[in-house]
Amino acid sequence: MFTLSNFLSFVRAPLALLFFSKNIPIRIAAIIIAMITDSIDGYFARKNKSTSKFGAILDPVMDKFFVYFVLSVLFVEGNIKLWEALTLLSRDFALCIYGFYLLISKKWSKVVLKAMIWGKVATSMQFVVMIGITLQFRFSWYVYALFIVFGILALIELFQRTKIKKTPS
Repeated sequence: MFTLSNFLSFVRAPLALLFFSKNIPIRIAAIIIAMITDSIDGYFARKNKSTSKFGAILDPVMDKFFVYFVLSVLFVEGNIKLWEALTLLSRDFALCIYGFYLLISKKWSKVVLKAMIWGKVATSMQFVVMIGITLQFRFSWYVYALFIVFGILALIELFQRTKIKKTPS
């Protein structure tokens, strides 16, 4: 539980809290450090052979906490509109749809989830867009539409790539 990779995941929570500061360089630094920790936590878990179920849950939870918190602050400050923030979360809506499918089909306990290519693309773009918004850059609606496309592609990828564990008969 107390591993370097879990520490790197957990550090994204206090980084998000730095958005209470209206200091733009501090906010940009928080996003960049969050990007770096998100990129290397899994690497260190595999390298140090310290992967765990706890870490597999902690990493995406901290990713989501960071993104949701930052988007909430940017929304409250009027830097981003609600529809723009919601499009940035399209991939998460896709994950919810897939989760409901697993619950309804009673396959929840049999699924082995792996990292999604489109999830990684969406996360990378979220960080880039959050930096742009923090710098007061206005994005075209096309950029936000891309997040909806990423969400759809992530949902398709989930259905195609998720392996169902075979239970012994």
